[in-house]
Amino acid sequence: MKLHELSLQETHEQLSSRKISSAELTRAYLERVQRIDPQVKSYVTVSEDLALEQARQADERIKSGDGLTTLTGIPYSAKDSLSTRGVNTTCSSKILENYKPFYDSTAITNLNLAGSVLLGKNNMDEFGMGSSTENSGFFTTRNPWNFDRVPGGSSGGSAAAVAAGLAPFALGEDTGGSVRMPASFCGVTGLKTTYGRVSRYGLIPLVSSFDTIGPMARSAYDVSLVLEAIAGHDPKDGTSRVESVQNYSESLKKAENLRGLRIGIPKEYFVEGLDKEVDASVRAAIKQIESLGAEVMEVSLPHTQYAIPVYYLILFAEASSNLAKYDGVRFGLSERTTGDLMDVYLKTRETGFGAETKRRIMLGTFALSAGYYDAYYLKAQKVRALIRQDFQKAFETCDALITPVAPTTAFRIGEKISNPLDMYLSDVFVVAINLAGIPALSVPCGFSNGLPIGMQVMGPHLSEETLLRIGHLYQSQTDWHTKHPPCW
Repeated sequence: MKLHELSLQETHEQLSSRKISSAELTRAYLERVQRIDPQVKSYVTVSEDLALEQARQADERIKSGDGLTTLTGIPYSAKDSLSTRGVNTTCSSKILENYKPFYDSTAITNLNLAGSVLLGKNNMDEFGMGSSTENSGFFTTRNPWNFDRVPGGSSGGSAAAVAAGLAPFALGEDTGGSVRMPASFCGVTGLKTTYGRVSRYGLIPLVSSFDTIGPMARSAYDVSLVLEAIAGHDPKDGTSRVESVQNYSESLKKAENLRGLRIGIPKEYFVEGLDKEVDASVRAAIKQIESLGAEVMEVSLPHTQYAIPVYYLILFAEASSNLAKYDGVRFGLSERTTGDLMDVYLKTRETGFGAETKRRIMLGTFALSAGYYDAYYLKAQKVRALIRQDFQKAFETCDALITPVAPTTAFRIGEKISNPLDMYLSDVFVVAINLAGIPALSVPCGFSNGLPIGMQVMGPHLSEETLLRIGHLYQSQTDWHTKHPPCW
């Protein structure tokens, strides 16, 4: 078995027994990135020197046995919206093309403390604005299963890197499906965490009330190992949850069945427009989960139909506010002109932002403007509360809900980029979860025409252990998560 084929637990065992070194493992991944990524285009920045130095330090740590963790010496990649000290953090935008933060985000700091090795930063839709990674300011990432297809977005680079064997795990960020949809399209396992479960400190924000950092890996068990390392309270983040972090991986080892668990199937997610093979694969997965002892019942989330307009209204508004700081004065791109200060502002933003980012800033500014705030933004927040109440009511009778991640498999590059509304509608099954702030797991559950299909498992706040247990036991009975694309 080649090094990139090992699971995180297998890699840890090889490293801790010193059958391989972190330096050897890191060089193997860097070589794969150099050889395969020119086709996939999952990395914006490869931090080779940093990775080799961190690998050297990890090997010393393993040799001494001091502070050894499951992730010590294991390489990973991170979405380019997570601040990394001294390493370009661009959000795949030309306005931050040469920005090097002077600090690490808390999630990166936690992985540094665990002894992990940062291979580089992954491509994304500019500032997270997109569902296909076609809105990157630099290039389009390609789906490893078919280079003519999108990898999903906005964490498409992270999912593609894991799927292609260019990183054993990656950190993504989920604002409205940005971990789950790429995980589904690329055939990997991805977790959208409870809002506040992982610190947002150092994450360049898109929508501050939606953004969550979550891991992507090949299995639910691998995801659990990463979550243990990055989750926890952080005094630097005012929205950070104070609850202690569970030992997720140990819980999964003890899990034998799903007896006593009640699974709800929201009828609003199995409707006209859902691809027949996606429908069949998810229903087959539900049958498999039922065979593990879970009780399955139909539930209703009646305000689901309003999730897309509510999500995008709030997104546009908060994004326009968060992106106001990119003005050519404080940091990032600055288009100096012979005109006045206003000219600097306008030229910088016109040059630095892509078309989709500009569209969302303008729509958000309109929604927040005098005379329209109550009609749009405030009303959207009121309906958001109703959507949250739908989930709360469902979780009074159910421990988890299961739906498809997306209505279809990965669509073709260029198929939806010229029709923003059609692109927005591809998020129909994922955005409500962010409105409610609850966790959700994307698990591979089938294929259609050679492209992966994902099942979405969601639960109440801080139910990550339950979701991972469902995913882990399902994966112990199936092999969809072990399939690999041709470039593997």
